Amino acid sequence: MTLAMTLATTPAIDTRSPLARLSEALDQACRLDPSSAGFALGVRSALHDLSREAGLLSDAQREGGADCYRRHLLAADPLGRYAVAALVWQAGQASPVHGHHTWCAYTVIEGTLSETLYAWDANANRAVETRRHERTRGAVSFVGAGRGAIHQLGNASTAGQTAVSLHIYGVPAARISTHVNDLVMVAA
Repeated sequence: MTLAMTLATTPAIDTRSPLARLSEALDQACRLDPSSAGFALGVRSALHDLSREAGLLSDAQREGGADCYRRHLLAADPLGRYAVAALVWQAGQASPVHGHHTWCAYTVIEGTLSETLYAWDANANRAVETRRHERTRGAVSFVGAGRGAIHQLGNASTAGQTAVSLHIYGVPAARISTHVNDLVMVAA
């Protein structure tokens, strides 16, 4: 076999950045109805592929906050269909209990997050805890908008380990802080 034949049969390597590949996959998924199973599968698949990427974040994008988890905007769709952020969780930090005003998805890329799930009790106008589970590196979650998927994420590490997750929200970047979480009260 000649060198020319060897090169011709070697698969091409995708040299685009991981975030560029993610954005392309999200653009493909956004051609579907966001409430469809195909859309959810496309987003989950894109995150799964990204969850094992080495060197995904810069040192600045891995910086945590002292008082609360820190969100770093990584990419935003120019059409306003989604925004991608890295969340850095120091030990003991957690989100408030919340549902979502929009679809969202996440994957854990470092460490372990604890996720507590809740059911909405319309009579009490409160969320009721249903279960907890650990989300390790590579775990992927997708939920639609509404109170059908109420949860709390946090880093329960007692060894001081940092956890990092990558989140995609179905909002323009300018609305990532105000139009994603639907904070809810929790039943005692």
